[in-house]
Amino acid sequence: MTRLEEEKVFKDPVHKYIYVQDQLIWDLIDTPEFQRLRRIRQLGTTYLTFHGAEHSRFSHSLGVYEITRRIISQFERSEYPDWPREEKLLCLCAALLHDLGHGPFSHSIEEVMEFDHEEWSCHIIEGKTEVNRLLSTVEPDFPRKVASVIRKNYEKPIVVNLVSSQMDADRMDYLLRDAYFTGANYGMFDLDRILRVLRPHQGRIVVKGSGMHAVEDYLMSRYQMYWQVYFHPVTRSSEIILRKILLRAQELCRSGYPFRWIPDPIVKLFQGRLDVVSYLKLDEALVQTAFAAWTEEEDKLLAQLCSRFLHRRLYKYITFEKEHESEAQLCFEELAAAGMDPGYELEIDFPYDLPYHVYRSAAEGLTEGGRGKPPILLLEPSGAVTEISLRSDVVPSITGMHRGHYRLYYDEEAAGRIRQKLQPRTRARLGLERGGEA
Repeated sequence: MTRLEEEKVFKDPVHKYIYVQDQLIWDLIDTPEFQRLRRIRQLGTTYLTFHGAEHSRFSHSLGVYEITRRIISQFERSEYPDWPREEKLLCLCAALLHDLGHGPFSHSIEEVMEFDHEEWSCHIIEGKTEVNRLLSTVEPDFPRKVASVIRKNYEKPIVVNLVSSQMDADRMDYLLRDAYFTGANYGMFDLDRILRVLRPHQGRIVVKGSGMHAVEDYLMSRYQMYWQVYFHPVTRSSEIILRKILLRAQELCRSGYPFRWIPDPIVKLFQGRLDVVSYLKLDEALVQTAFAAWTEEEDKLLAQLCSRFLHRRLYKYITFEKEHESEAQLCFEELAAAGMDPGYELEIDFPYDLPYHVYRSAAEGLTEGGRGKPPILLLEPSGAVTEISLRSDVVPSITGMHRGHYRLYYDEEAAGRIRQKLQPRTRARLGLERGGEA
C-alpha cells in the first residue's frame, strides 16, 4: 500500500502527536463517514455532569489508531519483525474505523433503539460508502476482513486482540481521554510502560510478567472511572431522560402522531427501517435540533421531557443500599399509586444492569456485556502463560465487583403535586415534608 511522501501529524492532548504514514489511513480520515464522528460525543450525556466532556468519537478513534500503530511498531522492533504489511494495515484500519457505527449520544441511544454500533460499523464498511471504496483499493475482500476484525471473528486472534480484548487499544485510549476531558485524574495510568511490556506470543498478545503492576494500575484506573464517571448518578439521570424522550417520540411516531417537524432519518430510526444512507445522517446536531423543535409539540409529555433535557432540569434521585431493593420497590409503587407515571416520571436504576465490568477473569468466562473479551495473560520467565488474577492480589478484589446503590429517579415537580397522598416517610425521603404544593 502507498506510503505518504511526508508523514502527517495530528496534535493531540492525550498522545501529544498522532502519526499517519499510510495514504489509505489519511484518505479514510477524510471520508464523510469518518468526519461524521466529529458530531458524536464520546461520552454521550456525560457533558451534563462533567462540563469538559465534549470530546468526540473522532478524536477517540484517532487515539485508538495511534496506540495500535505504536504496538505494531514495537512488535516489529522485537519478536514480530515479519508481520505481513497487509495485515498491519488491516489492524490500523480496524482500529481507526471500529467506532464508525456509533449513533448520537453513543451507548445511550443504542440501548433504547436496540441496535449494535459494531454491526453498524460493519454495515458502513461493507456498504456503498466512500470508506468501502477506499478499503477495496487494497483488494476486493479487504472491507470484509476489516469488518471481521470488528466482529471478532477474524482468523488470527492477535489482530482481534489489538482492538478488542480486556486491555486493548480502544480501552487504553478512552480511559486516558475520558480522564483528561472530565478532569478525573484517577483515570490516568502509565501507557508507555504497558506498551513496553506487551508481547506477541503464540498468536495472542500477552504481558511480560514484570509488567503486572502497570496492568494493575490500569485496571484500578478503569475501576475508578466506572464508579466516579461512567456510573455517576447525575449522568444516569440525564440518560434516563434521554431514553424517555426517545421512547415517547417513538411511541408517538408509530401511532401516527402528526409531529410539527421530525426529520426523515429519525422517522426511519423509530420505525426500524434504517439503511446506511439514513443512518449516516443521524448525528447529535440533528437529534438535538429535533429535541428543540419538540419543546413546542402539542404532546405535553414529549415537550416537557425535551425541555428538561435541553435545559438540564434533571430528575432528582434518592439512594437505597443494595440490600434494600425491596424498600426501593415499595417507594416506587407508592409513588405510582399516588398518580405518578411509572413509565415517564419514575425509574429505579442500579449499575449492575449496565454492560460494564472492570475485569473478567478466565474463571468467569470470556463474555462482557455479551461479547467475547479474552482475559489478560502474563508471560512468565519460564515461557508459561498465567491469567493475571491468579498472580495479582489486586485484580481479584475488583474482578466481577458490582458495588453501588439502587437509586429511585423521579420527577420532582410531579412528586410535589401528589405529596399529600404519600406516607410521611416517603415525603421525608423525597424532601417534600415541608411547604405547600411544588
